[in-house]
Amino acid sequence: MNFITAGESHGPQLTGIIEGIPAGLHLDVDQINAALTARQGGYGRGNRQKIEHDQVQIVGGVRHGVTLGSPIALVIQNRDHANWSQIMDPISPATATNTVRKVEHPRPGHADLVGGMKYNHRDLRNVLERSSARETAMRVAIGNVCEQLLAALDIRLVGFVQQVGSIHVDAEPLLDVAQIQQKIQQNDLRILNQDQVESIHQLIDSTKRAGDSLGGLIRVVAQNVPAGLGSYISWDTKLDAKLAGAVMGVNAIKGVSFGDGFDVAKTPGSQVMDEIDYQVGQGFSRLSDHLGGFEGGMTNGMPIIINAAMKPIPTLYKPLQTVDINTKEKLKANVERSDVTAIVPASLVVENVVAIELAKAITDTFEAASLTRLQAGIAEYRHQLANF
Repeated sequence: MNFITAGESHGPQLTGIIEGIPAGLHLDVDQINAALTARQGGYGRGNRQKIEHDQVQIVGGVRHGVTLGSPIALVIQNRDHANWSQIMDPISPATATNTVRKVEHPRPGHADLVGGMKYNHRDLRNVLERSSARETAMRVAIGNVCEQLLAALDIRLVGFVQQVGSIHVDAEPLLDVAQIQQKIQQNDLRILNQDQVESIHQLIDSTKRAGDSLGGLIRVVAQNVPAGLGSYISWDTKLDAKLAGAVMGVNAIKGVSFGDGFDVAKTPGSQVMDEIDYQVGQGFSRLSDHLGGFEGGMTNGMPIIINAAMKPIPTLYKPLQTVDINTKEKLKANVERSDVTAIVPASLVVENVVAIELAKAITDTFEAASLTRLQAGIAEYRHQLANF
């Protein structure tokens, strides 16, 4: 299974192609659109979300609501393109009129400058349009297709916010996905503790007034993933490494960990290793989940727990110093329309890229041309594990 996306932030559309989804999956388009709507929400978002009303259009690989096994092609129109049609015209030659939004003052912390250096762009809009987090809308659409596949295999997952700026959410970890989903739907921050919503809102508001931005911490929990996905036989077969790479591929993510994360570095082994248990008819399990569901690069049957650290958004309304790429004059960085924080939508994006990697691992491990054969293969494998 694999996928690719194309499209610029203010271009006509985002396009995605996903290959390897089994035939026979009943695909709920309303579910995909609900995920896209959720990605546009969250406290701290900017004005662009008032323009875009993301809806997916399926243009290949699905017939009468059922996947065919052929590549699935998805399109999301960029409504804001109407305001940028000349500037982002794919065909017309560059003129004084359609380059009025030329970017020559790169933002610290953004791809602007390095991307321009690499691809020899003198207008850094050629960089920022593709490096924009707008692209993650298509990854959410593709990820939701994968979530629907995983749900058909009785695997469910959820992403939520654990910290915004300096405020850590005080809540007991819940490993039950349904419980987490119920709690985070009670607020616009996707946090587990309703009592902290007001203080986080105040932090976001004060940060906005200061012209600054905020990052945070995200956690994804995936439940009922069978043991043995991934492998220990070579470094590039370890599933936790693949998941870490996929999460690091999300805009602004600067760190990834599993289970107790970096705390294991300062904790004695007796308090980190998850003791093994066995019950007849159910097989092996662990008495804790400090390692986040992985041992030796393989899933061990416990819930997968992935943590991600997101840096603050680099677009600041009180911009930092930069240098004009042509005159080399020191001045203030370019300002694009942006959010104070995108930690809430990022929790959904990270959830969806995890879903993509888990779907890849499953379709790589089991015969997956047909959903019914995939379901039968996983059911037989689970039975073998329970009786190992």
